[in-house]
Amino acid sequence: MTDESRGIGGTVGPPWSVDVLADLHAGVLDEREAAELWPRVNADPEALAIIEALEATTADLAGLANEPVAPMPAEYAARIDAALAAEMRATPAFQGASERPQEQVAPVVDLAAARRRRTKRIGWGAGIATVAAAAIAAVAIVVPTTREPDSGGIAQPAPSAPSGPSVGGDGGGAEALVGKAIGVRDFGSLKTEERLDACVAAAGMDADVRPEGIRPVNVAGKDGVMVIYTTGKLAQFRIVAFGADCGPGNPAVLFDKIIGQK
Repeated sequence: MTDESRGIGGTVGPPWSVDVLADLHAGVLDEREAAELWPRVNADPEALAIIEALEATTADLAGLANEPVAPMPAEYAARIDAALAAEMRATPAFQGASERPQEQVAPVVDLAAARRRRTKRIGWGAGIATVAAAAIAAVAIVVPTTREPDSGGIAQPAPSAPSGPSVGGDGGGAEALVGKAIGVRDFGSLKTEERLDACVAAAGMDADVRPEGIRPVNVAGKDGVMVIYTTGKLAQFRIVAFGADCGPGNPAVLFDKIIGQK
C-alpha cells in the first residue's frame, strides 16, 4: 500500500487521511488545494463516506444548541450552599457578630431564597448565556434604527447582511464550497423552490433538471444562492449563482462557471 502524505512535494489520496478530509470539510485549506482535492474526493466512495460522517457529526453538534437545558442537580446545589455557609461562618465579620448576642445581626443571605431564585432564573450551565442573550436583546430594543435623509422622518430598518460564505465576483473560491453543498437544499434569500425555478427559467436553463446542491453565498458583497449541477463528466460540475432579486424576466446571474476535470 502506498504511503501518500500531505506536504510540499507530497500527494494526497487513497488511503485518505481523516485529518486531511477534516481540513477539507472545514474549509481551512487554501483555494488551490481545495479545488484540486474536491473532485478526487467526490469520485472516491470511501472519501465521500468520511465527508458525510463529518457532516452528520457537525449537524448533530449544532442541534445540541436547541436541546432543553436541565436544571442544576439538587446534590450540587446543596453542596454549593453548604460551602457558602461555611465560608460565611469563617469570615471575621460573621464571627465578630456571633460573639455579640445582645446585638441584632442582619442575615448575610437567605440561602433558601437564593436557591429558589437560582433555580427559577438559570439552568445548569446556562446562566451566563441566558443573561448575555437578554442583554443583547435589550440593546437591540433601545438603539434606534438609522434615519435616512429623505425618509420623511420615518425610521428605516437597516438592510440585512448577505448570508452564506463569501466568494469572488467571478465565483473564485466557490470550488471549495461544492463538497459541503452536495445534497443541501437551502434556498437562502429566495426562500422557496418555486422562486429558484423562476430564476433558472429566466436564465434560459431547464428548471426540471434537479440540482445536486443549493446553498446561500455572498458574492462580492451581494446576497446570492449557488446552484450545483452535474455536467455528465466525472468530477465536473457547473455552478451558477443567482442574485436575491432574480425572478421572471430577471435572471440576475452573479456567476456561471464549470469546475473540475476538463
